[in-house]
Amino acid sequence: MHKDWVNTTIEEFVEFNRKLGAGLAHFTELGDVDVGISPKQAVYREDKLTLFRYERPDTEPRIPLLVVYALVNRPYMADLQPDRSLIRGLLAAGIDVYLIDWGYPDAGDRSLTLENYICGYVDHCVDFIRSQHEVDDINLLGICQGGTFSLCYGALYREKVKNLVTMVTPVDFHTADNVLSRWLRHIDIDLLVDTLGNVPGDFLNWIFLSLKPYRLTSQKYVDLIDIIDRPEKLKNFVRMEKWIFDSPDQAGEAFRQFIKEFFKGNKLVKGNLTIGSRKVDLSSVTMPVLNIYATADHLVPPSSSKALRSLVGSSDYDEVVFDGGHIGIYVSGRAQRQIPAAIGSWLAEHNVNAPGS
Repeated sequence: MHKDWVNTTIEEFVEFNRKLGAGLAHFTELGDVDVGISPKQAVYREDKLTLFRYERPDTEPRIPLLVVYALVNRPYMADLQPDRSLIRGLLAAGIDVYLIDWGYPDAGDRSLTLENYICGYVDHCVDFIRSQHEVDDINLLGICQGGTFSLCYGALYREKVKNLVTMVTPVDFHTADNVLSRWLRHIDIDLLVDTLGNVPGDFLNWIFLSLKPYRLTSQKYVDLIDIIDRPEKLKNFVRMEKWIFDSPDQAGEAFRQFIKEFFKGNKLVKGNLTIGSRKVDLSSVTMPVLNIYATADHLVPPSSSKALRSLVGSSDYDEVVFDGGHIGIYVSGRAQRQIPAAIGSWLAEHNVNAPGS
């Protein structure tokens, strides 16, 4: 038995070194990996923001969909690579897709507020699309924090939103299983913003990684040895790493407000949230709503998203439950088969009398 164990250990050591040697060679040959792969055109710019429209293979008239992503990460996670692309799936479902890229805030943006983002940038993009398509209202897809923004926008500008889709969107920030919220509620946000101005993306990235420190910092690099000699798998890994560590700084005042109003005050649920001078009342969200959440989401627990059902004023409310996590809902093979198709079929049912493009 001892001899067998020694032989097995030697074989595993040899195989480990073979993979490591091949993998290091592949690393040197990788170069830059492509992300955000679907063809698109910049159609509107304002400050750091760029509004993109994705190319579609046909010109059939459709009600456009605007994707509002979170501020804290880059939106190319929704279009990471050809076989891992929510955007490509939506296009295949026949949807005319626009997406807001927030860019990288700098010191000149530290005074931007939630009102600037929601009632300014988002509203300007919506109005641009409405004008281009000569329509009164458009479809909105809000992802994560962008979903929270979209809910606020739908409550304030319901006449401009035909259908609202939220995806892994925090609504109730004080559910018992919301680890991120409990952590952030203890931060002296005034001291942080007054000291730093804009909040560094690296700091926020450290917070997110610390929620699953073993899985997100150590284990994935241990697992890397299993794919390091497989170039395509290695590229997939590097794309994910690129996205994870590509974290924009956050405009100080907007970040201060978001932590105070949502994480600390939970005002969206309590009904006492104001954006600028306007009250945000989720009962004013009367358009059809599709709410998509993930069962194993460690950043936005299902309980946080499911709270939306009892808060919106819409009588047309549906849910899609994805068996996976916050990242898997973008990039897993199962997500590619389920999520774009679910959004596409739901929008097709609700897009009645679609106007011309």
